Amino acid sequence: MLVCFSPIADFDAQALILGSFPGVASLTAVEYYRHPRNAFWPIMAQVFGFDLSTNYPQRCERLKTNKIALWDVIAQCQRKGSLDTAIEMKELKCNDFANLLGAHPKIERILFNGAAARKLFEQFAMPKLAKTQVPQLLTMPSTSPAFAAMRFEEKLARWKNELCKTR
Repeated sequence: MLVCFSPIADFDAQALILGSFPGVASLTAVEYYRHPRNAFWPIMAQVFGFDLSTNYPQRCERLKTNKIALWDVIAQCQRKGSLDTAIEMKELKCNDFANLLGAHPKIERILFNGAAARKLFEQFAMPKLAKTQVPQLLTMPSTSPAFAAMRFEEKLARWKNELCKTR
């Protein structure tokens, strides 16, 4: 059974970015979005003005200082490889969003890193949340290298537009 990381979040977080589940490179390094071709950190670096050579703990701090929280929908699952389509649904356990949103009451928006994350959230997390706990939900273009339907510049523009609303 593969296990997700803890959330990255400060008390004053206003937006939560949700992926589906860490890929193999991320699980190995114990760092979100570690795959070298994933556009997540290059996008965050441009939006929040830090150098890509910044180490992982400092990158995470930049998210927190900009009121961004980061987590994944899935807490535990079985999967071969890194593709969301390889996740075995019958073994899946969802993260506790009622607890996270209760502990971070300023989160007003959830930005899904791709359609798969939103679909998993709606299927496994939403039924456990009170309607009053559900913030605005936005599906963003996936930063995964597997999502090649959109160029980096287009992804950056969409992410920047939404993330700048948080500050």
